[in-house]
Amino acid sequence: MIRRTFIAAVCLASVFAATPQLTTIQDVLYKADGARFNGILTIGWSSFQSTDSADIVTQSTTVKVVEGNLRVRLVPSPTNPAGYYTVVYNSDGRVQFQETWLVPSSAAPVRVRDVRVAAPTSANVTGGGGGSSVQESDVVGLVADLAARPLKGSAFSAGRVAFVNALGALDSVTGNASDCLHVDGSSGACGSSGTAFMDGDSPAGIVDGSNTNFTLSATPNPASSLAVYRNGILQKAGQDFTATGNAVQFVAADAPQPGDTLLASYRLGGSSSGNAGAYPAPEVLCSGTGMSTNAVSMANIGACFIPAGILLAGDRVEIRFDLAHTGTNSGFTFEVDWAATPILNRSGASSDALVTGRADAAVLAAGSQLSAQSWGTVLPFSAGVTASTDAYASGITINFQGNLTQVGDILALANYSVVRVP
Repeated sequence: MIRRTFIAAVCLASVFAATPQLTTIQDVLYKADGARFNGILTIGWSSFQSTDSADIVTQSTTVKVVEGNLRVRLVPSPTNPAGYYTVVYNSDGRVQFQETWLVPSSAAPVRVRDVRVAAPTSANVTGGGGGSSVQESDVVGLVADLAARPLKGSAFSAGRVAFVNALGALDSVTGNASDCLHVDGSSGACGSSGTAFMDGDSPAGIVDGSNTNFTLSATPNPASSLAVYRNGILQKAGQDFTATGNAVQFVAADAPQPGDTLLASYRLGGSSSGNAGAYPAPEVLCSGTGMSTNAVSMANIGACFIPAGILLAGDRVEIRFDLAHTGTNSGFTFEVDWAATPILNRSGASSDALVTGRADAAVLAAGSQLSAQSWGTVLPFSAGVTASTDAYASGITINFQGNLTQVGDILALANYSVVRVP
C-alpha cells in the first residue's frame, strides 16, 4: 500500500514537472534589397496558460539572426483569450520594425509567415490567460515618450497645415486656400516679401563715347547685388561706375563707346505677384542714336546685338527707328535686318526729310515671325510680315542699313530702340 502511494505521487509530480510543448519557428530572413538580415529579435509576451496547462510568466527573450538564419522555439499561443508575442527587430544599432506573432501548435517547424498576424487592438490585447489589459504605465518609457509629444490644440482640425501654438500644442492654420503661410503660423496673401531677379537688363542711355549716365529698368535691392557688364566684362563698382537707385554713372575715362554693349543683373526686393522671374518688366536691350552715311552703296548706320540666352520662346522684340535725310538732290534706300533676314527694305524720295518705322519679332520655338511698318514725309505707309529661320539661342544682331542714290546728301539713323517684352 505504501509502495503504491509512493508510485502515484511520483507520477503526479512528473506530470506537473513536464516541459510545456514547444513549436519551432525556423526561417531565412531577407531585406528588401535581397541581402540577408543580420540582427537581434527581441520576443516578449505577457503571462498566459498554455494549452497543456503550463503557467507561462511575463518575460522576453532575444534571438540572434546571422546571415538571415532564424530558429527559435516558443510555447504555442492560447486561443481564448489569444496570447500574442511581440517581436521587435533590431539591426544596425536601432529598432527596424515590430510585428505580432500568434504561434500555433505544430510538431513540424513553421515559418515566420505562419505566425505573423495583424497587431491586435487595445480591446483584445491581453496577457494570454490572465485576461488583463496592458496599461501605458506597463510599457517602459511609454508615458515619458507620450508626454514629450505635442498635444492637439483647441484649433486643431484635419486637412489643414499645423503649427505649434504658444502653449506647445498643435493648432491648424486658418485662411484661404491661396494664402501663404508665415513662420509665426499666420497666413496672408502671397507675394508681399517675394524675391525676384533681373538678368540681362540693358541700361537706357546714349552710347556715344561721351555720355556717362544710364538708367536701369528697376532699382537693385540690395544695391550690392548689381553687376554691370560692358562687352561681357564685369565692371567694378566704385572704380568703373557708381550707382544710386536705378541710376548708373560711369567715370569719364570709362564712358561707353559707340558699339559697346551694356548689360546689368541684380536682385529686386519684392514682387507684387509673388512669383520670382528673370524679367519682371519690359527691358531695353539697345537704344541711342546711330551713324550717318553719304555713300551710294549700302552701309551700316546702326546695330543692336542681343547676347546668347536672353531671348526665349514666347518673347517679343519691339524695334523702333527714325531716319533723317539731309539734302534734296538724292533719294535713298534703307533696310532693317534680323540677323540674315530683312525685316523691311524701302526707298525714299529726295523730298523725304523724315522717315519712321517699327518692327516686331515674335520669338518662336524655332526661328521668329517678323512684321514691320514704315512711312515718311511723302513715303506712303506700308506694312508687311515674313518669317525668319535664324537661330537666336546663341545671340542675334539687328542691323540698320542705308544708302543714297547719288552723292551730295546725308542719310542718318537719328534714333532707335530695341525692347524685349516678356
